[in-house]
Amino acid sequence: MADSQVEGAAGVRVAADALRDSLARGDLAPGQRLVEGDLAEMYGVTRASVRAALIDLTGEGLVERIPNRGARVRVVAVEEAVAITECRMVLEGLCAARAARAATDDEIASLTALGDQLGAAVADGEPLKYSDLNRELHRRIRDIAAQPVANQVLDRLNAQLVRHQFRLALRPGRPQVSLREHLAIIAGIASRDPEAAEAAARAHVASVIEALRQTDTA
Repeated sequence: MADSQVEGAAGVRVAADALRDSLARGDLAPGQRLVEGDLAEMYGVTRASVRAALIDLTGEGLVERIPNRGARVRVVAVEEAVAITECRMVLEGLCAARAARAATDDEIASLTALGDQLGAAVADGEPLKYSDLNRELHRRIRDIAAQPVANQVLDRLNAQLVRHQFRLALRPGRPQVSLREHLAIIAGIASRDPEAAEAAARAHVASVIEALRQTDTA
């Protein structure tokens, strides 16, 4: 196994990217211990690479290190989730406005089709599918916007919010509210109206903030 382990900077990248992906998918729960030996074996890297990756993710706010107890997935309380989402509001609005200016006919058609899929998921009562499509919609808008700095910051912010987003997706009635908001964003981009697209994106994130504030526990 040792001969096949990825070492050095490459190993750190492999471990950090794998951990970010797991956090983004919600595979790792808040507070879950991150054991260096287990992660090294799982990702095919050295323990030193995992240790360095965990330090990087600590700096990104995704992991916390507990003295004498190692590392764990950082727990984000509702109050902090609201603060993070307030920052998202500005960046999501920026990306929606840029997408409205830059979108091609094919990209608009793709967003419209995705809106139809979101509607079908709500009609069929499939909140988990809706949640996956929700993330895909935001990703496509960011790709169209082609604003790499905003994209990178949003990746980091969203990774800290996965558990809260998952809980919101399962809240009765929430997908129906979210669907209307997403369709308004798509409509703003499709009409190539940056102001309307940005306003719709900000209104959607404001709605998320209100829903978070209604959460009883962190």
